[in-house]
Amino acid sequence: MNVTEAAPGAAELIWFKSTYSDNEGGNCIEVATCPGAVHVRDSKDRQGPQLAFTPEAWASFVEFATAL
Repeated sequence: MNVTEAAPGAAELIWFKSTYSDNEGGNCIEVATCPGAVHVRDSKDRQGPQLAFTPEAWASFVEFATAL
């Protein structure tokens, strides 16, 4: 994973993007974890909205997505 800068106002979060992502404008998300939440944002709109999931909900999603 690649570490990217946190958005202004979210300095405490450290964002990660998959190393499978390229810099050619493809669809990608970035993820930041903290105790009690996993934050997700669009890598092309870092100032835009973010989603937050419980770690359990995120783990269930990742398990489902990787089984496809």
